[in-house]
Amino acid sequence: MTPVTALAGDSLVQSVDWLTIAPPTLTALVALVVLVADLFVPEERKRLLGWTAIAGLTAALALLVPLRAGDRSTFCLTADTRVAACSYTADHFTLVIQLLVLGGALLTALLSLTETRDRLPAGEYWFLLLSSAAGAALLPASRDLATLVVALEVASLPAFALVGLKRGDRMSGEAALKFFLSSVTATAVTLLGVSFVYAATGTLHLTEIAQRLDDVPGRLQTLAEAGVALTLVGFAFKTAAVPFHFWVPDTYAGAPLPVAAYLSVVGKAVGFTGLILVTVVAFPSYADVWGPALAVLAALTMTAGNVAALRQLSTRAWSAVRLLAWSSVAQAGYLLVPIAAAAYSSDDQIGATVAYALMYAVVNLGAFAVVALVARRHPENRLADYRGLYAASPAAALALAFFLLNLAGLPPGIIGLFAKVTVFSSAVDAGLGWLAVVMGVNVAVGLYYYLRWTALLFRPPAGAQGTPDGGPAAAPEGGAVPHTVPAPITLAIALTAAVAVVLSGYPQIALRFAANSLF
Repeated sequence: MTPVTALAGDSLVQSVDWLTIAPPTLTALVALVVLVADLFVPEERKRLLGWTAIAGLTAALALLVPLRAGDRSTFCLTADTRVAACSYTADHFTLVIQLLVLGGALLTALLSLTETRDRLPAGEYWFLLLSSAAGAALLPASRDLATLVVALEVASLPAFALVGLKRGDRMSGEAALKFFLSSVTATAVTLLGVSFVYAATGTLHLTEIAQRLDDVPGRLQTLAEAGVALTLVGFAFKTAAVPFHFWVPDTYAGAPLPVAAYLSVVGKAVGFTGLILVTVVAFPSYADVWGPALAVLAALTMTAGNVAALRQLSTRAWSAVRLLAWSSVAQAGYLLVPIAAAAYSSDDQIGATVAYALMYAVVNLGAFAVVALVARRHPENRLADYRGLYAASPAAALALAFFLLNLAGLPPGIIGLFAKVTVFSSAVDAGLGWLAVVMGVNVAVGLYYYLRWTALLFRPPAGAQGTPDGGPAAAPEGGAVPHTVPAPITLAIALTAAVAVVLSGYPQIALRFAANSLF
């Protein structure tokens, strides 16, 4: 029998299935080990802390293998898993998101090895990164609102410090403050919504909330509706949906590059996972409320992100990081589409969001890896610095071009194309034709800046007279990266490129999640 927690008679003491909770638990333990070890490891050997963190994340990923059946739960209210209300469930949805989160944290750790050696305090950095990853891995398994909020904050609080960890950097401090204030506001709104839902239903477990919201007494109906609305608003902040997206560009630009990559993938996964759990699992009876709201948010978010990215191209010093930041806002709009469609269709739509998130995580982390490589030679990281990159570093240029084509949804980025088609189909199947049209227009708009950046990689290196694009003149070598490329960055680029190629050759590996119910 699958191990589950159980109540011993009327006792409130619950057993714990340690294997079920092993991935986030191991990640948290390694974070503590790294923090303590930092006190004793000499300065010249601090790099060992990074490799310890990488080993811990690799082990946490390996612990997902024994859970692959997706049938384990713990911290349950009864011994019968068929009727139990559990606080932690390792189903297929949980495992896929944990794979995304821990894999994203692992790639971030690879990108961070040179950053911690050169610019950041190693012990604090690795502790904060692993702590945030532990919270992010806990969140998809959370099946009650209390655990969900705790996991959300464990993932978010270390991220504030990571953004502002560049000592003496004014932009880093401002980015951390803006990120902190917006997230604290989101948390306060979420907690208020959770308290209203609890007051109306008398439970925090998501499955029980779904049952009791159908029979809320009339005098508590308004309270329940307010709780649902506030909870959704709180998670909209976390997903960077419009109009709660204002913190994204400054935070990404001010944070260390590996942290910006982490926030763009793992931070986004945290927000969308929480949104899926509260809408589809806890609030299905209010689908007529959150469905239209999320559809409008999806349209606004993808439009605002793409328009802002186009405006970024019109500035004199185009910033690669800011362009990726606005691109991530637009991508968030696409990710919202299947969640909104789930309110209108009895067919499973959440798989489309998961499939798209897997594609986005791989190619966006790959793009950030190449950006981190170019930043070693050009700290300002303007788009003009990428002109002629192919002449100086063909492998890096080809990898970045492939990642950008995936984000645009163009061949040979087949997985990007298939993921967009899957999301588009979810809107059509749900009867959201207007949203499918908005998405189609936005995908066409996105082609412009993705293709313009891609074309820049293969243009001849700029001369001393400046670039025809109006940007500052690049170096004669065309923004070449150093000949000695750090092995961890090379490994990160190679891993993401290899996974993207495999997924493009066999898109069913990711897209099968769109065909099967995840809950």
